[in-house]
Amino acid sequence: MSTANLSRSETAARSAAVTVRSYRVELDLSGATDPERAGFPTTTTVEFDTTAPATWLDFLGSSVEEVTVDGAPVPVEYDGARVALRGLTGHHVVRVRASGVYSRSGEGLHRFLDPADGRTYLYTQYEPADARRVFACFEQPDMKAPFTFVVTADAAWEIVSNRPAATEHRDGATRTVEFSPTLPISTYITAIAAGPYHRVESSWSRGDLTVPLGVLCRRSLARHLDADTVLTVTKQGLDFFADHFGYPYPWGKYDQIFVPEYNLGAMENPGLVTFTEAYVFRGAATAAQYEGRANTILHEMAHMWFGDLVTMVWWDDLWLKESFADYMGALAAAEATEWTDAWVAFAHRRKAWAYAQDQLPTTHPIVADITDLEAAKLNFDGITYAKGAGVLKQLVAYVGRDAFFRGVRRYFRANAFGNTTLADLLTELSAESGRDLTGWARAWLTTTGMSTIVLDGAEIVQTDPRPHRIGVGLYDFDDAGDLVRRERHDIDLAAARTPVDLAPAPLRLLNDGDLTYAKVRLDPESLATVERSLDRVTDPLARGLVWSALWNATRDGVYDPARYLRAAGAFAPAEANTALLGAVLANAGFAIEHYLTGESRDRWRGDWLERCWSALHAAEPGSGPQLAWARATAAAATTHDGRAADIRAVLTGAATAPAGLALDPDLRWLLWTALAATGAAAAADLDAELARDDTSSGRTAHRAALAARPDPAVKARAWAAALDDTALTNDQLDAVIAGFRAGGRRDLIGRYDADYFARLRGVWERRSIEIARRIVTGLFPAADSPRDVDAWLAANADAPAALRRLVVEQRDHLARDLRVRAVAW
Repeated sequence: MSTANLSRSETAARSAAVTVRSYRVELDLSGATDPERAGFPTTTTVEFDTTAPATWLDFLGSSVEEVTVDGAPVPVEYDGARVALRGLTGHHVVRVRASGVYSRSGEGLHRFLDPADGRTYLYTQYEPADARRVFACFEQPDMKAPFTFVVTADAAWEIVSNRPAATEHRDGATRTVEFSPTLPISTYITAIAAGPYHRVESSWSRGDLTVPLGVLCRRSLARHLDADTVLTVTKQGLDFFADHFGYPYPWGKYDQIFVPEYNLGAMENPGLVTFTEAYVFRGAATAAQYEGRANTILHEMAHMWFGDLVTMVWWDDLWLKESFADYMGALAAAEATEWTDAWVAFAHRRKAWAYAQDQLPTTHPIVADITDLEAAKLNFDGITYAKGAGVLKQLVAYVGRDAFFRGVRRYFRANAFGNTTLADLLTELSAESGRDLTGWARAWLTTTGMSTIVLDGAEIVQTDPRPHRIGVGLYDFDDAGDLVRRERHDIDLAAARTPVDLAPAPLRLLNDGDLTYAKVRLDPESLATVERSLDRVTDPLARGLVWSALWNATRDGVYDPARYLRAAGAFAPAEANTALLGAVLANAGFAIEHYLTGESRDRWRGDWLERCWSALHAAEPGSGPQLAWARATAAAATTHDGRAADIRAVLTGAATAPAGLALDPDLRWLLWTALAATGAAAAADLDAELARDDTSSGRTAHRAALAARPDPAVKARAWAAALDDTALTNDQLDAVIAGFRAGGRRDLIGRYDADYFARLRGVWERRSIEIARRIVTGLFPAADSPRDVDAWLAANADAPAALRRLVVEQRDHLARDLRVRAVAW
């Protein structure tokens, strides 16, 4: 195993022998604006006690210049990932002076040059183990300590970290800020950001506690930043968690910063939460986008307690923070903000992620077996987040909400600033609920897969039986012709078959209220009802559960994809919930490209484009659904040129756009990319659009659109760039891959299949795991057979486990596509 890939066993031994007392980290970022400077000086002083004569500090940088122990120099032993420390027992102070490297991949200290105004921005991203790219440290979550950061940078810049500044001084064009020491935290949630960021300030108070609030973004995005809306959700969340957690917000201040080229949606660094700039809407946005941002804000806020205050010992228990944050984000959004339908998006979109992940051969228990960091990196998945959150929703129904939150409050008090495992949480929840949760945990947290539940006559049948508490809603038509719930039955399931006494109803909806984690099948009578009248189901959560049942059945090959497409075409135009609408439109496009073949696919490509075009023009002007249909039109036009002339006319001004539709830069790029993918736009067209939108987003979109053109030479250049151009940032790489695959032109890109498999191991060895993951998954061949991937897996049994996992998962996606296509409907 590479020394960069830390194992669970060796880190457990290290934490058993070493107790960290404090860190002082000094970073000189004064040269960041010089593109010729690839790196920065970094000095770490760490105080610790050890019972082991030999240990190591983790560091991924260009060099280590000096190591001192208790003030005396010692020989530098550095292998590119670890700084060896030998002959030490007792109490010591170690100082490491080294050179770090600015990141282009979003891992470590990322440096971004804004093409809009030439300004440079820096920010850090560490999870699960990239703090070592910025400073030498004991890189594991259970070795918490107070951190003091000292940062030197441009005097005119905002310089921020987890804590407020304690002192600062200027020296000509630079400014050095020393921040107050943090409370004990893990390395991966420390954070630094520096640059000419735009900042908006406010505060939140509860009793004697006042928390300063800040919202930051790049200056060129400042006019798009709706800071007031962000701050409103922030204050609502702090109120909610103060009421429910019974533990005061512990981190002093609460800054939220939107950063460019971000790998994640957001990261819960205490006092300095980082978010993707995708949440700063440059143009029109749907209600679903605002709701999704609010959910993410609240998800990260929940981490201030779940993850930051109380942290898992190792990545096996990653769910102890992510599942809870996912659940709490939806709960707080539904109960504390205007987004009272937040559970609808969770039921249909978030859980769809979990259902898909849980059916892969690489699925894992919520409490996973994570042997090393590479495995940990890949476990930020639908199981750890969405399945865990769905299971927590079932736990709340099982033990009762009041008992659940009393147990949570006990958990915080008992383990504040410490590290925990599953057993610690169950102890507190069992004490408050009076229930022995051992059996529940065994059934839900240590197993894989899911139940499928269906009403079969007078019985509810479940595969893979588990204990469930579910609602069964009986829906009937009212006088207005709407399908409304007439009554609901709460039922406990445990066996494979459970007798039930249910009255007849046009729609009998299992898991009504979405209390449990399970796939639901509609009985024949209910299916017939929704295929006629899905738009008459007035409750959005019930509609979401019906749509989820239809989509899961489609994915499983038990429901004709064409029937799903007909339902989408019939009922999506009336869908007012933009989270549901967006998901259904995305699923329809996916079904056409993945589950249909030959003439059927060609016919549906054209038919679906026409349905989207018609719905776009029929939608309420300026509405969220109108915007959703415009984006769906762009997606459909990527594989069919039936409306290319009309789209071009709108983009060039020769025709007017539908009334109320804002042709903002992002939508324009989607439409131009569609034209490029079908050969209806040339490089000159795309260059002209870039001149209109010469921003970082515009340049990235331009790169994707250029690579989308259906030309063998274009695809060859895109392939070479994706595999060989190490100067591409994470976002730029994604754009090249997206353009390469745009249009589904296997006739143009199938020739690269053999090269893909020939180069996989080299990519994994030479590129960071974040970049390698994007290449492995993004360029995986959408072939007509898995034989090439099977051959690679057979010949590469010794490949790194994380690489094999990615390939196995992609193979399974391909095999599912082929199975569904093969069904004779």
